[in-house]
Amino acid sequence: MARVGFIGLGLMGSGMARNMMKAGHTLVVHNRSRAIVDQFVSEGAIPASSPREVAEQSDFVFTNLPDSPDVELVALGPAGVIEGARAGMIFIDHSTIKSETARKIAEEFEKVGVWALDAPVSGGDIGARAGTLSIMVGGSPEAFERALPLLETMGKTITWVGESGAGQIAKAANQIVVAGTMVAMAEALVLAQKSGVDPERVVQAISRGAAQCWALDHKPPKIFSRDLQPGFKAYMQAKDLKIVVDTGRTYNAPLLQTAVAHQLYEAMISMGNGGLDNSAVITVLEALAQVVVGQKSE
Repeated sequence: MARVGFIGLGLMGSGMARNMMKAGHTLVVHNRSRAIVDQFVSEGAIPASSPREVAEQSDFVFTNLPDSPDVELVALGPAGVIEGARAGMIFIDHSTIKSETARKIAEEFEKVGVWALDAPVSGGDIGARAGTLSIMVGGSPEAFERALPLLETMGKTITWVGESGAGQIAKAANQIVVAGTMVAMAEALVLAQKSGVDPERVVQAISRGAAQCWALDHKPPKIFSRDLQPGFKAYMQAKDLKIVVDTGRTYNAPLLQTAVAHQLYEAMISMGNGGLDNSAVITVLEALAQVVVGQKSE
C-alpha cells in the first residue's frame, strides 16, 4: 500500500480522501480548516502542519483546492509541496484550474525530479463519496500508469487525455457542456411554467428523447421541491466558467454560449444565491420571467 498525502478536504476532497483510506492506503492530510483534519485523524489519518510536511511523508501527493492561485501556492509557495518533495514522487492535482498553471507547476516539479499530473474531476460530491468520479488526466503517461491504482479508488471513468494541461482542457470542455445543459434545462422549465403548461409533464415528455441529458435525469425533482442545496455550488461553477472563457481567449476559440452562461451564474451570485446548487441558475431566469417553476396556480 502507498503512503499518500491529501491536501484540501472540502466537499469533494473529503470524499475522495476517504475512499483512498477505505482502500487501505496510509493517508497524510492537511487542510486550512483544522476541524476536518481532526476528524480524519480520528478515522486513522496522519496530520501534517503544512504542504511541505505532507510531501515529506508521501510517495503521492493529491490536492483538491478552489482555484489556480491556491494550487500554485500549495505546490510551489513557502512551505509548499515542492519544498518537501523528492525525486520519484508524483503530484496529482484534482482542482479545476487554468491549463497554463498546470503546465507551470509540472515544469517546476520536473526540475526536482517529480512528476505532476493535472487530474480534474466531474461527478460532484455524490460521485466523490461513491468513488464514481470521471477523472481527466494530463501529464506523463508513465506517471499516469503509476498513479492509476490510486485514481481507481476515487473514479469510475479515468482517461489519460494528453500531456500536462490536457486534463484541464478536458475539464473546460466538460464545464461548457454542464453549464450549457443547466441553463438550457432552466429555460425549458421556465418556458413551460410561463405558458401555463405543467413543467413536470414537460420533463416526462422530453427526457427520453433527443433532449435527454444528465441534468434532466437528476435535477428537476429537486427544482420542483425547491431543494436547491448544493451538490456543486454555483459560485464554483462561475469560477470554472471564468477559467473556460479565459482559456477560449488564450486559444482564440469562440465560446459564445458559455460566455452567456458565465454571466447568468455571475448574476446568480449577485442575487445572493451563489451557495446554492448550480442547477439553481434557474432562479435568475425565474426572476426575469416573474414565475417560480413548479408553483401551482391558485
